[in-house]
Amino acid sequence: MADKAILDIDGSKYEFPIITGTENERAIDIKALRGATDGVTTIDPGFKNTGSCTSAITFLNGEEGILRYRGYAIEDLAEKASFLEVAYLLIFGELPTSDQLDKFHNDIKAQSHVDEDVKKILDGFPKSAHPMGVLSSLTSALIAFNPSSVNVDSEEDMYKAIVNIMGKFPVLVAWALRKRTGQPLDYGDDNLGYVENILKMMFKKPNSEYKHNQVVVDALDKLLILHADHEQNCSTSTVRIVGSSHAGLFASLSAGINALWGPLHGGANQAVLEMLEAIKEDGGDTKKYMAKAKDKEDPFRLMGFGHRVYKNFDPRARIIKKAADEVLSDLGVEDPILEIAKGLEKEALNDPYFVDRKLYPNVDFYSGIIYRAMGIPVEMFTVMFALGRLPGWIAQWKEMRENKEPIGRPRQVYVGETHREFKEVSKR
Repeated sequence: MADKAILDIDGSKYEFPIITGTENERAIDIKALRGATDGVTTIDPGFKNTGSCTSAITFLNGEEGILRYRGYAIEDLAEKASFLEVAYLLIFGELPTSDQLDKFHNDIKAQSHVDEDVKKILDGFPKSAHPMGVLSSLTSALIAFNPSSVNVDSEEDMYKAIVNIMGKFPVLVAWALRKRTGQPLDYGDDNLGYVENILKMMFKKPNSEYKHNQVVVDALDKLLILHADHEQNCSTSTVRIVGSSHAGLFASLSAGINALWGPLHGGANQAVLEMLEAIKEDGGDTKKYMAKAKDKEDPFRLMGFGHRVYKNFDPRARIIKKAADEVLSDLGVEDPILEIAKGLEKEALNDPYFVDRKLYPNVDFYSGIIYRAMGIPVEMFTVMFALGRLPGWIAQWKEMRENKEPIGRPRQVYVGETHREFKEVSKR
């Protein structure tokens, strides 16, 4: 197999190396293109064919529906590992031993205190503020309370920064919810597991004891694992490119949160639930809406089906579907929304229009249903996505800094006006 590519431009030939990844992905290395060709660049809107980096964190094969973290299949991790184990794996490269996991959890708990002055910032937001805006702002505010820059050449400094944000971020997530619902802020319980503690901070009612539901804890654990990383998506690329300017971890994460906020990225699960609600209000006729989805003249868009990368069934969707069934069964929830979702799925999987286009249910299709059953408001769905994606963002930022990647600076092809002579305002 050739290890180089030849580009012919105006009769001149230029050779560029082809690099091959450990899973046999191949890419043309064009770092030298502009210099070698006297200014020629490539253009690839949306970066559909462009790799921004090499990475050892997540492997994704969209054609075959494969997702692996550090070589481990997502199915195995969701079934056998905890979210904290997966976070450790993503960030440090290996699954932790029992002692390493205990230390990691204890160090995170030791850093979970959020300065009381951060509450004053939270007080300034109206109850109507979108929780993603609140979360992004509070994450940025942490910079002011942790002003020292991280020495990325120091393992100790990097570790301290990592456990610091892993400890504080769930608190900010819970506070964003409680601000929205008008509940007094709650603090964590060091006797609880990481995910169980998140639920306690979110849902403990004043003057009452919090009792966790293990089925709900396990389902949230799986959801967070499934969202933990997904290669170079919009928010992850944002974290890396902001970090490439040597912005700190908190600043880079805040940028990632804002990128995730967009409805084409993290907001998709909220859009799915809103669509299902609209179908229910219109009588719940799934066949009618499948026909609308196929009608090019109809503005209706079927949310939660298809994926920009996966050209097969999203492996995360299978896992989430099972978790959704378990949660709804355990909580005794008979949700018509779930029945509509199942109806849409059945219709799509048996309709040549969707099968031929490989428009299968994706991870967003069922995640919103689980969050709804847990009592999490729709506007908090993307916040929960961010909570799961946190260790992936950290791992990607850490890898980028340790690899000493250059500052991200894309080129463009200018298509505006050519040189024009300036005219005084009186002559225009």
